[in-house]
Amino acid sequence: MNIPDAVIVSDIHLGSDNCQAKALVEFLELIEDKKLLTKRLILNGDVFDSIDFRRLKKSHWKVLSTIRKLSDEIEVVWVCGNHDGSAEIVSHLVGVTVVDEITVESAGQKVLFLHGHQFDQFIERYPITTWLADTAYRCLQQLDKSHHFAKLAKRNSKVFLRSSDKIREGAVHHAWKSGCDAVCCGHTHLALERNERPVAYYNSGCWTEKPCTYLILETGLITLHKFEESPIEAASPTPVVQPA
Repeated sequence: MNIPDAVIVSDIHLGSDNCQAKALVEFLELIEDKKLLTKRLILNGDVFDSIDFRRLKKSHWKVLSTIRKLSDEIEVVWVCGNHDGSAEIVSHLVGVTVVDEITVESAGQKVLFLHGHQFDQFIERYPITTWLADTAYRCLQQLDKSHHFAKLAKRNSKVFLRSSDKIREGAVHHAWKSGCDAVCCGHTHLALERNERPVAYYNSGCWTEKPCTYLILETGLITLHKFEESPIEAASPTPVVQPA
């Protein structure tokens, strides 16, 4: 039986009101109970919303304690995001390896993992606009618990989609220069599969809107999955690199 090389989640945003912490604990306990097997868990950035621990609820602390327990059983890698703060603080708090990016080889395919904020020029150029858009998005989520209208607004925003494309292009170029076959990001909160050459692009989505999403890397294949507090619904596997 093949055991997946990695399970990948991103953009949990512990401390935020829209963090789906209870669902994440249930998901992590599947790994802990060996119901979802993996060699490693990759937290691909923005596990925290900010380094203000006063904002963490009981369920948020439960996420951190479950991650710490998992680190005794499997490899846990925390890729720093733009909300996570100091890697040194994070590493001491949870007791896991914290990096800016990591490359994992699976069945001869090299897959790069990084958060993706490095390629987001919009948040640096327009911080006030970014804050306003983020606030409006969160308000929509609070008004509609299904998150349908928040997702609809995001997917119909030309500014957001252009920014998402720029991040994808930057990540793909960086992975190509690094000799990788695929790159997996977070940051945009938009779950995505783009199995193209020369480098395939995947985004693990987020745990701040429903349904929550994650990636699995197994035998050179990356698959995008949804988690809705059981059961796990998986998409069909797609190869990292399409055959010639």
